[in-house]
Amino acid sequence: MTAVKSGWREAFLVYTRPRVLGMVFLGFSAGLPFLLVFSTLSAWLRDVGVELSVIGFFSWVGVTYSIKVFWAPVVDTLPLPWLTKCIGKRRSWMLLAQLGIAAGLVGMASADVESQLQWIAIFAVWVAFCSSTQDIVIDAYRIEAVVVEYQGAMAAMYVLGYRIALLVAGAGAFYLAEYFDWSIAYQMMAACMLVGVAATLIIDEPLPNEDQEARKLARQVEAAIGVAGRRNWLARLGAWFSDAVLSPFVEFFTRNGKFGLMILVLIATYKMSDITMGVMANPFYLDIGFSKKEIADISKIFGFFMTIAGASIGGVLVARYGIMKPLLLGAVMAAATNLLFVLLAVSEPSLALLAGAVSADNLSGGIATSVFIAYLSSMTSTAYTATQYALFSSLMTLPAKLLGGFSGIVVEHYGYELFFIYSASVGLPAIVLVLVLMRRYARVNIQSPSLKKRG
Repeated sequence: MTAVKSGWREAFLVYTRPRVLGMVFLGFSAGLPFLLVFSTLSAWLRDVGVELSVIGFFSWVGVTYSIKVFWAPVVDTLPLPWLTKCIGKRRSWMLLAQLGIAAGLVGMASADVESQLQWIAIFAVWVAFCSSTQDIVIDAYRIEAVVVEYQGAMAAMYVLGYRIALLVAGAGAFYLAEYFDWSIAYQMMAACMLVGVAATLIIDEPLPNEDQEARKLARQVEAAIGVAGRRNWLARLGAWFSDAVLSPFVEFFTRNGKFGLMILVLIATYKMSDITMGVMANPFYLDIGFSKKEIADISKIFGFFMTIAGASIGGVLVARYGIMKPLLLGAVMAAATNLLFVLLAVSEPSLALLAGAVSADNLSGGIATSVFIAYLSSMTSTAYTATQYALFSSLMTLPAKLLGGFSGIVVEHYGYELFFIYSASVGLPAIVLVLVLMRRYARVNIQSPSLKKRG
């Protein structure tokens, strides 16, 4: 698992490559719908008098993002009639999802909240479904479009576009709703999806990169379950299920052997420290005496720019040093910066100290995110890009979110100081696993199929 190292000049020039720059616009397209079916939608519903209990039910829309792995095999393998022939497999699915998002937002804007709340719920689920489908395709495109040493930069540009979209769908939608109304705000958000549509039509389709070893393995799996070479429709359906669903998992463990399970555990634990701390961050700021305005100012200004800076640095480090050393750095920094909040917890409220802690936390989070995305990208086979990455991305957040649910209990029983020490300690398994995998890659010098040059 190595990448070609380059000089610092070449490492920084990675951000001038057209496909890397194009990820800003695709990241914007991916980030825009997210808040529009979550916090922005909650604000709209509450603003017009919808009961809190009903608003709470709308949070279930988010389940769609967590189960996208179930239809990722369809996106990975099935062509769209006519459209795929015209613009390619990845771009056709991307365009369809973007048009679906825009149509869903227009539907939400057209429904009357007081008398047609059920239609807003239906359209919100539709937007979330199309948005998560778009995520599947953009992730697959990003992995297939460039070689692995550019994946950190691709992730950094994606994060930049995504963060800008969150500002537009958050603060931007609020401003539009204040000066006009929520219907106009959602119509304008639908129009903003044209950014993604234009990017999809401009970018080039990645060149197909058929993995012969993966195809051979797929035929072996078909034979093992008894659907190889059969002609009836049930056997053909079984063969598709074998190729699209079973083979991606078999291929991953065949390629990585006994270390496959260790890699999955790393994926499940790498963001655990960051997510666990994040659950209690805002309550902590309020409890130690900072005002909501102070928290917003610090998190928006320092948080936004330091995350972008960290993601950009992560992209440069991957291009310069490969993946594993920056991956270790990100794991160490994500855990270590949590200890800064211990100092904040035992000190008098200080905006300078808050800004320093938030800056360090977001900088390390940005580095860890872009490097980790590059690592996940390198772990996928080009034969099953969308399916394997959808699995990885779901595994990346689900255990951490489950553990984060116990954060309040830890704070109530032991206080914030011990909680932040605890949140730093849950990052130790990821550090150990990265070190073990670094030794493994150095010893056997294995290069994953995903490191091959892509179109």
